[in-house]
Parts: sequence; C-alpha cells; structure tokens
Amino acid sequence: MAGLPTPRPTANNPCSAALDDFLSTAQPALDANRHLGVALSGGADSTALLLAAHAHWPGRIHALHVHHGLQAAADTFVDHCTQLCGRLGVPLHVSHVDARHQPGQSPEDAARTARYATLAQQASALALGPVLLAQHADDQVETLLLALSRGAGLPGLAAMPAQFERHGTTFWRPLLQVPGPAIRQWLAQEGVAWVDDPTNSDTRYTRNRIRSQLLPALEACFPQFRDTFARSARHAAQAQTLLDELAGQDLAAVGVPPRLRHLQALPPARLANVLRHWLKGTYGVSPSAAQLAELQRQVGACTTRGHTIAIKVGQGQVRREGAVLGWYN
Repeated sequence: MAGLPTPRPTANNPCSAALDDFLSTAQPALDANRHLGVALSGGADSTALLLAAHAHWPGRIHALHVHHGLQAAADTFVDHCTQLCGRLGVPLHVSHVDARHQPGQSPEDAARTARYATLAQQASALALGPVLLAQHADDQVETLLLALSRGAGLPGLAAMPAQFERHGTTFWRPLLQVPGPAIRQWLAQEGVAWVDDPTNSDTRYTRNRIRSQLLPALEACFPQFRDTFARSARHAAQAQTLLDELAGQDLAAVGVPPRLRHLQALPPARLANVLRHWLKGTYGVSPSAAQLAELQRQVGACTTRGHTIAIKVGQGQVRREGAVLGWYN
C-alpha cells in the first residue's frame, strides 16, 4: 500500500454525482443533523465513497470497518482505513467478528451475514442514520448474472436494491449506476491509494471469474451493458413488488395459517405466489423450486381427512394440521 496523500476535495469524483442523484429520491429524508455511516473496507470503492460522503456531509460521517479475521491481509485493511480516516478527520470504528462459515453455508454468505449484522450493531450503538454501502454497477451486473446462472426468479433477477432494511438499520447503495472502472480511474488520477483484497483475483470464486472473464467480453459486445442490465433489474423489482401486493391480498383471503380449502381455489401461479409469500413473510424461509412444486401438488391432492403433508423447507417442515398448513421447526 502506497503512502496516502492528504485527500483533496472530491471534484469529478463519480461517487459525488451519484450521491446527489440518489439523495434526490431517497426516502425518508435525512434529519439535517443526523450522522451517517459509511461501510469502509479499505478497497477502492468504499474509499471513494467515503471521500464523497465526507465532502457531502462534513463532520457527520462515521466510517465503519468489519475485521473478518479470515486472511492475513485483514490488518492491512485496518491500517489503510486508519490512515485515511485520520487524514480526513473522520471517526473510524473497527469491529472484529468470527465470519467462519458453518456446514452447508458458503464462505461468502457467512462473511456477508456477519458483516451486515455487525454494521447494524455499530450503527445502532452510535445512533447513526443510514449506512452507505459501496456496491456499484459492476457488482450489480455480477449479482444479476449469478442469479441467472442459478435459475433464479424475480427476487434474484431484481439483484441488489438501492435501499433496504436489515437488523433495524437502513442501508443505502447510492453507487449502483457508477461503473467500477470509473471509480478506480478517479482515485488513480487523484493519487489516492486503496487496498486490493487478495481474494478478488482468486478465480475459484464464481463472482471473480465473472469479473475477470465475462465482464470484459460483455463490454466488447454490448458497451452499454451496465445500464441495460440495471434497467432489467429494476423491471424485475417492480414486477416483484406487484406480486408481493397480490400475495398479500391472497394471504388475507386464505388466512394465516392458510386454509387448505381456500388455497385449492387459487390458480396455480397465484397458489405458488401466496405459499412463497407466506413462508418467507411469516417464518423467514424460502422453498426451493422443487419444494414449492411438491407443496403445490400436495395441496391440490389433499382431498381426504387422512391425507398428510410433510415437506422439508429450510430447517423445518410444512405440515398439514387439520384444515390448515403450518411450518414447524
């Protein structure tokens, strides 16, 4: 890591323009005196975002760093964040977590889960407003391509939302329209250093293969792919919103717990939609395509008192209990 010069004002920082655009539509409006968090990993994207946020809200930004302890370079990330925040006069808060994955859980999912939980804890302890995340347009494309590779439905194809709530904290992603290369180019022009995560070049990870092999090919064939893919993700998110509203109406009609007789009166697509909505909204579990198809089949076939339903979903089972369905852990 090269020595850090004192960061200059963020003229021409693509993240600054993105913040302005995002804040024109972000809701709810910020309290004029509320402090905000920036998730600062030490990488290029979060470094540029911190500079832009500090210029936009001087004296109101707190940098939040999560030390996963998964690689030797983790201390280097902290050193970079400490230097940068010291030169900016931005408070830095470092939390150490155990992000090792459990059996059946991917390392990426484990690290992501630990990171969001820790960022929310930090924000709550500091009484912060929204926490800003530095995912950008290339990250959004990678997420969409991963969803396509897994045969995902609309929630997956909607990719990453610009705003969401988790663990009682509001998170913002204001850079989803900003290309990753533009961020690095600006930092290089300004002489601002960052730390590269060594795992980003490890092509054993699918996301890294997409970044190093597939995105350049897309750039060559479809130069506007970031904009068009983002538009498709927004369309998927809008369609999912409508499906959620319909599922809410259907769930109110079939009841909670859902009554079998009422479920059987629904067309197949609406039956699948309301079952998925019920399980996710009530129990926080999502059935696979195969589990959902089998549950639909069993609901349709459940015409006698002796017909049982017991289908594994998540860590529990969907079971028939008399005239209704329930999920039991």
